[in-house]
Amino acid sequence: MNEHLDAIRINFNEDGLWVLNIALAVIMFGVAIGITLDDFKRLVQNPKIVLTGVVSQFILFPAVTFLFIKVIDPAPSIALGMLLVAACPGGNISNFMTQMAKGNAALSVSLTAFATVICLVMTPLNFQFWSNLHEPTSLLLQKVELDPWKLIKLVILILGIPLTLGITFRRLKENLALKVMKYLKPFSVIVFIALIIIAFSNNIDIFLDHIHYVFFIVLAHNILGLVQGYFAGQVMKLSFENKKTLAIETGIQNAGLGLVLVFAFFDGLGGMALLVAFWGIWDILSGLLIATYWGRKKTNK
Repeated sequence: MNEHLDAIRINFNEDGLWVLNIALAVIMFGVAIGITLDDFKRLVQNPKIVLTGVVSQFILFPAVTFLFIKVIDPAPSIALGMLLVAACPGGNISNFMTQMAKGNAALSVSLTAFATVICLVMTPLNFQFWSNLHEPTSLLLQKVELDPWKLIKLVILILGIPLTLGITFRRLKENLALKVMKYLKPFSVIVFIALIIIAFSNNIDIFLDHIHYVFFIVLAHNILGLVQGYFAGQVMKLSFENKKTLAIETGIQNAGLGLVLVFAFFDGLGGMALLVAFWGIWDILSGLLIATYWGRKKTNK
């Protein structure tokens, strides 16, 4: 099964990859104009929450993912996709979901801002570190000959630059930025879903024929992220509001970035592309479900 799955290649041309890159940059710009310098100052004033959020997202989740891979021993390309997802920063719609869940929206935005900055280094570093610790993914990585510097440059291009432009735009033209943000937030969700559709529009048969390989793995992996984020807050004795926020920030990953990296560096490697793409679809659904539940639960109280 492993050889068959790892031999699959998702067909995606260079023009399509450019569309993915531009779309993700637009999404990041939309997130960035919702960020102010006060969000970073707020993090400095709450070092305990910041430390918990960073450790949960960039240290614990990749480590938990690695242990999960050791337990279930999936195909190498699927394992590589899991590690890539775990290395990505939080998803761009986590702020919206935190508001739905009646969590700490200010903390969510602040953590998104901070995570986006440090992911420029932490995403490539985490991915390389954990992938090389697992022999099957390490061997697969050697075949691909991944250039870490090119990975860092691409992450800076599609996340770092739009982040800088968005924050600058907000500072210079705040009223206009707030108006634009109203339209970009729902638009970003639509674009994110479109990323998945674009990627698989010419590969629907491959997706349907092989989705069963990753379906339950993605569900379990996503639940692990949500639960681990919540209990990180529990261990640090944070409020229920903040625990919900950390759960969403950890369990909702930027699979759009992951998908771009799969096509840019791994030539649409079958199991990897399938897992990352389905992650992008599923964590929207799971995030909306848990946010709705938590939102209603607090209201009932």
